[in-house]
Amino acid sequence: MKPAGRFDPAEVEPRWTRAWREAGVGHADPGGDAPGFAIAIPPPNITGALHIGHALNNTIQDLLIRTRRMAGDETMWICGTDHAGIATQAVVEKALAAEGISRKELGREEFVRRVWDWKDHSGGTIIGQLSRMGCTLDYARERFTMDDAYADAVLHVFVDLYEKGHIYRDRYMVNWDPGLGSAISDLEVEEREATDTLVSIAYPLSDGSGEIVVATVRPETMLGDTAVAVNPSDERYRDLIGRTVTLPLVGREIPIVGDDYVQVDFGTGALKVTPAHDANDFEIGRRHDLEAINVIGEDGRMTAAAGDAYAGLTPAECQAKVVTDLRAQGLIRAEEPYTHTVPFSQRSGARVEPLVSLQWFCDMTRLAQPAIAAVEEGRVRFTPAKWGEVYLTWMREIRPWCVSRQLWWGHQLPVYYKGDAVYVGKTAPEGEGWTRDEDVLDTWFSSALWPFATLGWPAETPELAKFYPTQVLSTARDIIFLWVARMVMMGIEYTGTEPFSEVYIHPVVQAADGRRMSKSLGTGVDPMDIIETSGADALRFGMMMMSSTQDVRFSADRIDQGRQLVTKLWNAARLVVDRGGRAGLDTPAPESLADRWIASRITAAIEQSRELVEGFQLSALADLVYHLVFDDYCDWYLELLKAGEATPEIAGDALEQLLALAHPMMPFVTEECWSRTPGARGLMATHAPPRPPGPRDEAAEAEMAQVQEVVTALRAYRSSRNLPPRTPLLMSPAPHPSVAALDAVSEAPADAVPTLVASLLADGRSILLGTTAEDVDPEVERARLADELATATSEAERARRKLADTRFVERAPAHLVDAERDKAARYEAERDALAARIAALG
Repeated sequence: MKPAGRFDPAEVEPRWTRAWREAGVGHADPGGDAPGFAIAIPPPNITGALHIGHALNNTIQDLLIRTRRMAGDETMWICGTDHAGIATQAVVEKALAAEGISRKELGREEFVRRVWDWKDHSGGTIIGQLSRMGCTLDYARERFTMDDAYADAVLHVFVDLYEKGHIYRDRYMVNWDPGLGSAISDLEVEEREATDTLVSIAYPLSDGSGEIVVATVRPETMLGDTAVAVNPSDERYRDLIGRTVTLPLVGREIPIVGDDYVQVDFGTGALKVTPAHDANDFEIGRRHDLEAINVIGEDGRMTAAAGDAYAGLTPAECQAKVVTDLRAQGLIRAEEPYTHTVPFSQRSGARVEPLVSLQWFCDMTRLAQPAIAAVEEGRVRFTPAKWGEVYLTWMREIRPWCVSRQLWWGHQLPVYYKGDAVYVGKTAPEGEGWTRDEDVLDTWFSSALWPFATLGWPAETPELAKFYPTQVLSTARDIIFLWVARMVMMGIEYTGTEPFSEVYIHPVVQAADGRRMSKSLGTGVDPMDIIETSGADALRFGMMMMSSTQDVRFSADRIDQGRQLVTKLWNAARLVVDRGGRAGLDTPAPESLADRWIASRITAAIEQSRELVEGFQLSALADLVYHLVFDDYCDWYLELLKAGEATPEIAGDALEQLLALAHPMMPFVTEECWSRTPGARGLMATHAPPRPPGPRDEAAEAEMAQVQEVVTALRAYRSSRNLPPRTPLLMSPAPHPSVAALDAVSEAPADAVPTLVASLLADGRSILLGTTAEDVDPEVERARLADELATATSEAERARRKLADTRFVERAPAHLVDAERDKAARYEAERDALAARIAALG
């Protein structure tokens, strides 16, 4: 059935989405004989809607899955969503606030029920959007990080790590979000540049013999100082190590300690040490056995430990009062502006307070070692490779992981207390009086199990046996530590093997002006809007054109290229079918120049495409497909088909291979074209991979390149003279048959050659052109030729001067010298031909 009319994405794309689902495309069979190939989707948050980053990454994954499915593998693209503890709790709390109810007024049990209700009604938005994009996930096996089986796996791992001694409770430095009232991960911390006042404060030596001056941008934290640190190599302070100072405003005697961490050239070279409120100070405190005094509480206000004069104030209020009080005592030595980065919570917007808190931690030291070896020994490979080095640097310096969060939505810790007794287990302990810990696990703890828990682990399921380990992970660089590294560690610990062998770190798509994409900044782009206006294929193609090893700015032009390519493919299929092309024929070997050439071009592209996919060079793949379809097949080959220089059988076979090549990137238009091709069987989604329609034919490609050069020159000639495209031209020497087929040009009779007043250079030779002598004004042509002669003469002389320079000839690479010789010869030939034509005009 011939493709008819205009291609309408709004009608076609949802129809094929339904057809693929009904046909089971994407639903994996773990009992099949074909080799397994699996990708675990980075689970989107249930609060999320599709954004450009999702569009990019999921197009990449679907391209890989479709490619392997067409190659005959049994593919599983693991589908599911993440419960996203902080984000989801915030959304539901906001909804409650609109009703005038707080979480605490509702109570934990009812609040959690409300979150489940919200999840059931609104949490599947992004999965539906992925389906609309054409993503062939295994939707029938959709998982959720808090479904019953998954939750059981999470508790299993927590209890096991506790019993192995890796999980423990301790007071340690965390990122505290006063707005949420919870510790948060590094991912939820946003560094913002701020200009504060660097205050230099005199700390009097306790014996009254002098003072030591420290510099800080947070004078309010001095109330919790328990030491002053100096570098032991600093001659200014070396003799003070071991003595004490009296902490201003507080009166506490604190020691002066020597520590190599202190930078001699920063500030005064003396560092106030507040172990409870600075990560570096915390480490100094541990090295020197210093007390950690919390003077900022979990509510974001100063604690009683800060002293009666300051307790209850906000840190900003306290800072102002501390500076005023120090100034009154004459202890301020200097104040100057200081620009630095300050941590803020992405979730609540509050300033993050580093503070020491009683939390549950996981010691990652032993778990990290095999995960380091996996990358060092090449069992897990990063593309681009630089991200492997980033991974290793972090892993070699890994610190304890705070796994507890002060939230209600999430996996509640399987920890129970009765007095001083602590019980950890998947089920509550027997007996009365036990109270369960109210904290939940960090979302990334459950996400770390994603590649195997989604397949039924710890049960030994057919899915786990067939599809674990997965083959590829495609993700963003900002979660290499938070997610990728932890999946590698947990995968090795609980399955004995790495969860994937390839990690592709895709680029970040920025706004068109280079800023980050953000709704609040007004720089966001909604992929669903693009699908609405241009179709999913255009979006997918545009995202692949923007997929590179570097961050890339969003380009509407790339989306438009995709839209144009969809139209081009659709119209090409209509033309080929109209000319008798069909599928399923025993295609004869190509014989004509056009057929041999297109077969060779497609064969070359298929070979190159395999290398590009394996190397994740997806923008190059998109570019390859674009030019093969747009330039080679449509602009040249189909024109030769219309001119009778190509055969419908080869045209139909070539179309089939082009559709198969483009399908993983642009599934909808290729599926629709295939369904309307006579003789087509089955779905393009399950079609065999593109097959080379013929051998590489370098002779045909070289000959066709000559044809293209002459035809391009003829078209430029007409354009420069404002001649209609099909104006008949006479040409000497005789045109190649394919040139004559593509252009209204014929061989000039011998007696007409003197009347051909125009000339051009193409295919390395001088060509004479014209209709009749009266059609071209000799004076105008002579002036034009004179200008061209002057240019050719100048270029020939410049090339010869360069070749006369012995330093260039002797020192430049041989290919550059050869190129310069070719250039000189070409311009000299053009110069001579132009001079001859001017002479012929009289």
